Amino acid sequence: MTGYEEYSDEELILRFRDGDSSVMDYIMEKYKELVRKKAKSMYLLGADNDDLIQEGMIGLFKAVRDYDAGRDASFYTFADLCVSRQMYTAVQASNRQKHAPLNRYISLSRADGGDEGAREAGIALKFPDLWEKSPEEYLIDRENLHILERTIEKELSGFEYQVLELYLTGMGYGQIARVLGRDEKSTDNALQRIKTKLRRALDKKKAQESGI
Repeated sequence: MTGYEEYSDEELILRFRDGDSSVMDYIMEKYKELVRKKAKSMYLLGADNDDLIQEGMIGLFKAVRDYDAGRDASFYTFADLCVSRQMYTAVQASNRQKHAPLNRYISLSRADGGDEGAREAGIALKFPDLWEKSPEEYLIDRENLHILERTIEKELSGFEYQVLELYLTGMGYGQIARVLGRDEKSTDNALQRIKTKLRRALDKKKAQESGI
């Protein structure tokens, strides 16, 4: 596989299609760290890390097979999308409970140690504008966590749930849109609706506590 370093990805793919089968091994090795990085983020959703890496490598293979330089962006961008889609499809097929994304995110926060309140604030770290409170109140308690879980389960649409699920892995709305095959505007709108629904649920609890 020596000597391939001087070629661009696009040139390597042309060589592969011209019959140089060793190119596939080179590209798979070159992008294995991308696959591992994606697997770490998708692990939040509850899938086995080794299985995710395997799925990611399948996605990478498909990227080499299907890449069209005249239609797609750079190969790196296309490969990133194919790997993410392949992993997410595998995660969806595992039939998890509907509110698992929040549970998985909170569990990871707990594994990092630290203050008990901070361990339960995973979603607050992703949507800090949900809480207009003092620093002490910023970290949500168990009751608020349960409210968020119920809201996710009962009020989010299927698309909103998918957006939240991928958002909690650290993806921006642009990448989420590409993985789900939607436009960026509809994905951004979904994130805004999610924030509104979660905020409304917490505000309702606050009003009940205040006797309003």
